[in-house]
Amino acid sequence: MKEVLKERKTKETEIKISLNPRGSGIGEIKTDSKFFTHMLELFKAHGNFDLDIEAKSLDGDMHHLVEDTAITLGQAFFEALEDKKGIKRYGNMILPMDETLILCSLDISGRAYFCSDVKIKEDRTSDFETVLFSHFFQSFTQNAQITLHFKMLDGSDPHHIIECAFKSFARALREAISEDKDNPNKIPSTKGVL
Repeated sequence: MKEVLKERKTKETEIKISLNPRGSGIGEIKTDSKFFTHMLELFKAHGNFDLDIEAKSLDGDMHHLVEDTAITLGQAFFEALEDKKGIKRYGNMILPMDETLILCSLDISGRAYFCSDVKIKEDRTSDFETVLFSHFFQSFTQNAQITLHFKMLDGSDPHHIIECAFKSFARALREAISEDKDNPNKIPSTKGVL
């Protein structure tokens, strides 16, 4: 596992990310959305990732900013995990937040698959379009090459639903990339590759 610096520059966005996946939850997050910044700060803190993100929109379209941030962050995790030797591979978390209860389960599988039954009735929460929730995780999953499932067991407040999902994802990912002390030099797959 290694620290990674990733940049993505398009006509629509400029993204810079520094990641140490086994850190202590330090770093600075800057995006053009207060709510998105808040979610990434929660992700950093609950995952114990050292993470700096500077994400700028060049075209004023939050869809592009969220997508490109997720792409770059997913690529950073994919690179940081290298051959995935010695990790636990699987992570799970059922996380409560007031009326909301979210189950997150993931597999660092080398295969991109995202499945979610999270339903958000409102179109927006704060300065964030709620449709971007699924788009973020779909883009992250594709670029990190992981399998990710969300089940919404309860919830009504859109802020709580999205926040609960980001927290549960961070904690499940933290578990999955943690060291398997019984098999520190083994790739956790019968195929010998992930």
